[in-house]
Amino acid sequence: MQHFGVTVQNMDRAFAFYTEVLGGTEVMRDGDFKGAPVHYTLMADQEIVARERRVDPRTIGVPDLKGGAQRLDVRFVQFENVVIELLQYRDAAQPTGSGDSWAEPRDHMSPAYPRSMHICFYVRDDVNFDTFIADLEAECARRGMTQVRANRTVAVHSEQERRAAPRETNTIKIHEGPSNGWSIVYCKGPEGEQLEFVQVLGPVKKTFADAAEARRAATNRG
Repeated sequence: MQHFGVTVQNMDRAFAFYTEVLGGTEVMRDGDFKGAPVHYTLMADQEIVARERRVDPRTIGVPDLKGGAQRLDVRFVQFENVVIELLQYRDAAQPTGSGDSWAEPRDHMSPAYPRSMHICFYVRDDVNFDTFIADLEAECARRGMTQVRANRTVAVHSEQERRAAPRETNTIKIHEGPSNGWSIVYCKGPEGEQLEFVQVLGPVKKTFADAAEARRAATNRG
């Protein structure tokens, strides 16, 4: 895999989260992408949908990159073995990489929707997972990144109840079956993107290590 891409509402906020909060390193940034080749490379399928539905492409989230009314900016952030690309579509009059996106964010962000994706971060073995999540929430709250709120393993009926839940309910820890040793947290990122944080310990860690070694051996034989 070369990278995962996330379209964001606010580039500066997303970039601060992935670099300053989670510790990624900027690889490069580029922007002001416009013109017909860029537009059709990214949007040709949606242009066809708009034509078939006989609607204005803008109403289904298609910016006018070909005419230059909107532009695309990108930044790449490195996390050891994976790169995250942040993309923002903005109006041409808006400064590069700042302000809100041209399109409104989607309201419904349940991970159960088909086509939904998530970004998973591995948390080192020696880190207390429950403390990590508490620190992540506190730092994001301090920065005004109010969407970064981890789910709990018990029912909560309000934001107040979620905050008051015991720290040990931050994380689901699996102790049996093929996933034995896996700890999982789900939360939204500052742009509403679905994030997962995991620790992979015990038997399941060996399962993944053995699979990686088998793949390397098969690749070398090829």
